[in-house]
Amino acid sequence: MADKHLSTQFDAELSSISTRVLEMGGLVESQVVQSVVALTQFDADVAGAVLKIEDQVNAMEIEIDRDLSSIIARRQPTARDLRLLIAISKAIANLERVGDEAARVARTVQRLIKSGVANRLRLPMSDLSFEADLATAQLRKALDAFARLDVDRALEVLREDDQIDREFEGLVRKLITYMMEDPRTISSSIDMIFVAKAIERVGDHAKNLAEVIIYVVKGMDVRHNSPDDIETMVR
Repeated sequence: MADKHLSTQFDAELSSISTRVLEMGGLVESQVVQSVVALTQFDADVAGAVLKIEDQVNAMEIEIDRDLSSIIARRQPTARDLRLLIAISKAIANLERVGDEAARVARTVQRLIKSGVANRLRLPMSDLSFEADLATAQLRKALDAFARLDVDRALEVLREDDQIDREFEGLVRKLITYMMEDPRTISSSIDMIFVAKAIERVGDHAKNLAEVIIYVVKGMDVRHNSPDDIETMVR
């Protein structure tokens, strides 16, 4: 009976910590969305809100990490439970980095507004917004897959990662063209390249989350494999 009680308590702790990871994911997703709003509208207030969320995300990462260490020390989990705890540690690290990328975009917006350049910019904001929509959708799918431990959903994230990469490459080519045609756009175009790269990195972190899900469910480390190879491995 005591063993059953301990097992039930352990399950409750795992459930609680998984729920907090999803809460952290929701906050980070909000950061990304708001950072793009700040960029496309050059809204300093929204950029400031993104940076405030960053502090909350960082605090959640530290708190969840601390609880993970406590659970491992007290429960000494084995097999799949241990894989889940390791996966949660990797997941929150990736989510915190997504928050960092959103904050990077917000800081760029603040700098452009402060410099007075924002009102004169004629750059591909719609393209940046589209890239951000793709990255946000990937992040949302990865979080959904994590909530359900759904390998098929995780594979979908991996298969669609190339689309964001192609969008980023197209944006860079367009920005280089702007710089060649009008040297006055060089500084702001370079800023936008870094913004586009930050958004592309959001997609990379969503991909990392998808790989973590496969690790939990299948016990396979599929990093550095192509989506086709990974699909063959898990079937």
